[in-house]
Amino acid sequence: MSAGGRCLCGAVSFVAEGVPTEVHACHCGMCRKWNGGPGLAARVESVTFEGEENISLFDSSDWAQRAFCRKCGTNLYFRLKGDDQYFLSVGSFDDVSNFELGGEIYVDTKPAFYDFSGDRPRLTEAEFLAKFQLDGS
Repeated sequence: MSAGGRCLCGAVSFVAEGVPTEVHACHCGMCRKWNGGPGLAARVESVTFEGEENISLFDSSDWAQRAFCRKCGTNLYFRLKGDDQYFLSVGSFDDVSNFELGGEIYVDTKPAFYDFSGDRPRLTEAEFLAKFQLDGS
């Protein structure tokens, strides 16, 4: 499935290919600070951007990078360095009607004041890092 989206001001737009119906919630401290709550993202097979000159990049760890619109601040994506895996922020898609919550990560760092209902895979920080062979720095 392909899908399009944009930032709040429209300075950056994208078309993503291989967009899944499942999105994942990340409860890590960085995502919560970046989003004001859990990060909700969809891993896509590929993405093409228009307005790339308006994208600012932030190296949030040795293995990951976050991107946002430098004009309006919209969070655009989280990317694993090296293999170009893009996890696009669900809120930046034009149509979210086909998405469903498929899993949660960093559940051991999730604050107690919220929960997502339903039965789905829930990984701790250690389980998630082991899955991608990452060290957490």
